[in-house]
Amino acid sequence: MEIKEKINQLREALHEHNYLYYISDNPKISDFEFDQMLKTLLELEDQYPEFFDSNSPTQRVGGGVTKHFKTLVHQYPMYSLSNTYSKEELLQWVGRIEKALGDEKFEFTCELKYDGASISLTYESGKFLRGVTRGDGSQGDDVSLNLRTIPTIPLELKGDYPDLFEIRGEIVLPFEGFKAMNEQRIKQGEEPFMNPRNTASGSLKLQDSRLLAKRPLECFLYGLAGEELGVSSQMVGLEKARSWGFKVPDTAILASTVEEVFRYLDYWDQNRFNLPYDIDGVVIKINRFDQQETLGYTAKSPRWAISYKFQAERALTELESVSYQVGRTGAITPVANLTPVLLSGTTVKRASLHNADQIEKLTLRIGDSVYVEKGGEIIPKIVGVDSENRPPQSEEIIFISHCPECQSELIKEEGGAQHYCTNQYACSPQIVGKIQHFISRKAMDIDGIGNETVVLLFQNHLISNIADLYHLRRNELLQLERMADKSAVKLLKGIDDSKNKPFAKVLFGLGIRYVGETIAKKLVKAFSSIDCIKEASWEELTEVDEIGDRIADSLLDFFNDQRNILLIERLRKQGLQFESKDENCITKTLLNDKNFVISGVFKTISREGLKEKIESMGGTVVGSVSAKTNFLVAGDGIGPSKKIKAEKLGIPIIDESTFLDMINP
Repeated sequence: MEIKEKINQLREALHEHNYLYYISDNPKISDFEFDQMLKTLLELEDQYPEFFDSNSPTQRVGGGVTKHFKTLVHQYPMYSLSNTYSKEELLQWVGRIEKALGDEKFEFTCELKYDGASISLTYESGKFLRGVTRGDGSQGDDVSLNLRTIPTIPLELKGDYPDLFEIRGEIVLPFEGFKAMNEQRIKQGEEPFMNPRNTASGSLKLQDSRLLAKRPLECFLYGLAGEELGVSSQMVGLEKARSWGFKVPDTAILASTVEEVFRYLDYWDQNRFNLPYDIDGVVIKINRFDQQETLGYTAKSPRWAISYKFQAERALTELESVSYQVGRTGAITPVANLTPVLLSGTTVKRASLHNADQIEKLTLRIGDSVYVEKGGEIIPKIVGVDSENRPPQSEEIIFISHCPECQSELIKEEGGAQHYCTNQYACSPQIVGKIQHFISRKAMDIDGIGNETVVLLFQNHLISNIADLYHLRRNELLQLERMADKSAVKLLKGIDDSKNKPFAKVLFGLGIRYVGETIAKKLVKAFSSIDCIKEASWEELTEVDEIGDRIADSLLDFFNDQRNILLIERLRKQGLQFESKDENCITKTLLNDKNFVISGVFKTISREGLKEKIESMGGTVVGSVSAKTNFLVAGDGIGPSKKIKAEKLGIPIIDESTFLDMINP
């Protein structure tokens, strides 16, 4: 018992000194004393492994190896933010808020938008439980082992924290640490890293956590997620998170007026370069959580928050040539090949020109000096031409008339801007692109196969369409370069498991032009099988919500091609799901036009499972309670603000069993 107490005392002391050093910037002991305490704890833990604790300060040094990062679904989605670059658009956003909230007064919070890698951390009973990357917003990779090595992520909390909650943050690499890392790499004869943002993001996926422990990463926290937080607003949430032991920069402000928001934007637009880390804008949020719930979400973004982006850095370079890429739908994208230039920390050699109209609009010529900037700080684009200094030897750009891959003649649809190659069944980039789309996370999410593997399989003549995936054999795969037996088995298992994916994912995975993830779900709600969609008339298709002329035409074209029918039949024979659970062509309408809010934890079904059941029967799941809500489905730990609002509006609050009785009369 004495040993256990000594170990616990050392852990508590080291946690406190870690907080004082990294969070409070107020160390009470020397680095030597800290290291000696840590060494003593390490020795005791080695001698007494029965007292192991994954949240011990000794775990900060790393040592675990993760070969494959497990994908986890976010209990609370990590939405992306709507962006704006102008104050006029910001005023329009404020106008929409005023309209939605009516006479209610509201305030804004303004926070710096850190340029790093987004992360979601989960804590239970004050202890670090897991950390997951943002991924696609609905699911990400479990990088918990690596995150334990970052000193500004507390392993144990202080104060009056909730029992179970998530907190969102950004992993950043400060300039000073980035510079030191590169100096060390250059000394060792290695290539320096290009920029802090990409280095921070890449660090999270290092397989050996000891390597990450050596990198001076920091985690800035900015938002809480959960049901019983005991917090009423964003600003209070930031203050609470700081008191629990998280690193929350003190640059956030509470603004009562738009004028105060504008002053904040102007200040940081001028002073952002004095910060010790990268930012690319400011995030403005409605402060009160109950008002956030009222405003709710679109399919992609919260209506109660917006990102104001600062104008991107611009550079001048030369346009050397134009090449052309073929997308999976046959769309031809011209690409500018540039004299390499450093822009926002990365060397830019290429930039998208989008289409022929864009080239004409910019009056581009080969040899021109062009202005390049990063759209949204990510994708390089040409924004202007220095036409006054145009060299006499510059050449006119003549857009190609034939596909650069298969030499088929290109078409340009009337009223459209894009040129297309229509040779979709014999044009290599289109074939590969369709297969890569099919195996992607939002479509079939086939484990064990990535884009590079698709290219390898295609180049070795093992696949030429998505149905061929289901005929791959282990002995064929083992003949491929860099394909070990374990990888082959995993790939085949992933393909076999995909046969259980729901109809909506299969439909989206087919890659029908204009049929995105949302449209696929709407088609499945309106028609219960692929046969019903195939037999639907143009009029029947356009009656479905959000399906207009263009999508209906695309669907009819797809099903009028016998090659697509044969492809579907091959997939059907392999066991893929081409119908919903309903037996006829009319989806169950038990919950039609009903809006549900889900809150809390459920015993016999997951939140995601509950959502799927509601949507499969015609209902809609929304994020916040409003006058349009029909039912609040309440589990354990229901959010108090949702419950109060539902009671105030007279909305029925039903439990799990009542809901299941409702759909199984």
